Amino acid sequence: MTDPIQTYAEQHTAPESPLLAQLTRETHLQTMTARMSSGHVQGRLLSMISHLMRPRRVLEIGTFCGYATLCLAEGLAPDGRLHTIEIDPEKEARIRRYVAAAGITEQVRLHIGAALDVMPLLVDEEWDLVFIDADKRNNDAYFEAVIGQVRPGGLLIVDNVLWSGKVLPTHEVRSGDKDTPHVRAFNDKVAQDARVEPVFLPLRDGLLLVRKK
Repeated sequence: MTDPIQTYAEQHTAPESPLLAQLTRETHLQTMTARMSSGHVQGRLLSMISHLMRPRRVLEIGTFCGYATLCLAEGLAPDGRLHTIEIDPEKEARIRRYVAAAGITEQVRLHIGAALDVMPLLVDEEWDLVFIDADKRNNDAYFEAVIGQVRPGGLLIVDNVLWSGKVLPTHEVRSGDKDTPHVRAFNDKVAQDARVEPVFLPLRDGLLLVRKK
């Protein structure tokens, strides 16, 4: 069933572009995990943050079909670059097609491979903005691998930190659930991390905004 609050939020949020709407439709028609895409409201938030920051260097960990990639690229500085990492090589053709359609081929660098293998190749970069949206068991590993390269005042955004509500203490974690304990532990750690200032947004499946001090 459609969430009336989500519907209301969408109606009062700037519309997604025709290209993003096309990507949303294609993602739903051709993938089994379309819910992994950032979607309309979250995408507009990512775009707004990018426009406000005008970042020169953006890192995205977990591209999926490229929806968030296009949104994050909207606010890049004229000489800005966005590096995005996707582990699934079958996603590459679609990502490159939409990046080209958006006219940002020169600004986006797509890396295919495991993020923890690719990130050491980018050690010379200083990140203004980082979006972490990959496998949740490695949230902490990604965070620790990149936090040293984020400039003071830079922003990290971590997706799916609500994990469908499973992070709440009232939720009983089943024995086969290997992800929820990692998401919980990561959220708790960041809340106490003296290096950063976090704000937890219960938007969609939860976004954690983390400003490096």
